[in-house]
Amino acid sequence: MPAEYAPHYGTLLIWPVRPGSWGRDPKEAQDAFTEIARALSPNEKVIFLADKGHIEDAKAKLSGIAEVLPIPSDDAWARDVGPTFVTNGSEIRGISWKFNAWGGEVDGLYAHWDQDNEVAEAFCSAFHKDIYDFGDFVLEGGSIHSDGEGTLLVTEACLLSPGRNPGLSREMIEKRLKDALGVEKILWLPSGIYNDETNEHVDNVCAFIKPAEVVLAWTDDASDPQYAMSCADLEYLSKVTDVKGRKITVHKLPIPDHPVRVSEDDLLKYEFEEGEDVRDAGERLAASYVNFYFGNDTVLVPQFGGENAESDARAVEILKNLCPDRKVIGIDSRAILLGGGNIHCITQQIPMP
Repeated sequence: MPAEYAPHYGTLLIWPVRPGSWGRDPKEAQDAFTEIARALSPNEKVIFLADKGHIEDAKAKLSGIAEVLPIPSDDAWARDVGPTFVTNGSEIRGISWKFNAWGGEVDGLYAHWDQDNEVAEAFCSAFHKDIYDFGDFVLEGGSIHSDGEGTLLVTEACLLSPGRNPGLSREMIEKRLKDALGVEKILWLPSGIYNDETNEHVDNVCAFIKPAEVVLAWTDDASDPQYAMSCADLEYLSKVTDVKGRKITVHKLPIPDHPVRVSEDDLLKYEFEEGEDVRDAGERLAASYVNFYFGNDTVLVPQFGGENAESDARAVEILKNLCPDRKVIGIDSRAILLGGGNIHCITQQIPMP
């Protein structure tokens, strides 16, 4: 599995329309998705998926910046339902994992996910790429992060959660990941981001920016529930090495200064179906700047606005210093966060061979 910061052929996204994630009028989310596509399109191909009922609207709004394919889905989390691509140096192939809405009958976030579970295979067919079927193994793309050199980041909280692969031991899960992704060493962070409803995906808490070098979501506020979680991750990372024996350099990337919460006005916009996770007023969302995305020559960074303007700017500056050869772009992504994720969660890189 190549690193995300390796050269891309393109990026895959899905047009957001689900009322329980994006509201009865999904315009704000669609505007954010479109802004991401606009930022990526000068340097790589951008491909969206949309169902037949929304494809013409998507094509109109994405005209000139993205191709739109007629492939249905249950929601718009391309990172988790799209294929994970691997390469042998001359061609790429996709991997289709089993998707069960982040926990299935145990703690899944919606009741029906059949279309989501078919997205990876459908896209690879349309894209004319072979696919490896790991459809008996539950995994989402947001739960893995590769350095491109044989080391993989995951969290124990997610991969060992009872709603995914309860019949597999940690050692068996490791073997499946190594077989699928061609990795040789897996780093098991204890925790992700507080209140992350994906059971704490790694892509919200820690990400490689180059081999043996990561950013880690952080807070200095010992009273914040994130503090103990990030401290545990830092302690773990200080004791491990990557597959080549290198110690991991850790850069702290502070979370927003003020928790981002669901407001009463936000709730009025949504329409939840039976079996779908329902938000509550005042609920703290899993806001993290680590949920950025590497495009070709770019880094797209979540921005939450309002009282977090200062921490928004700080995150951009930190990533500018860490990625001096890329254009770091802040994207207003609160509408994506309200849906349950952020920029990295809605994008899936398509690597060059």
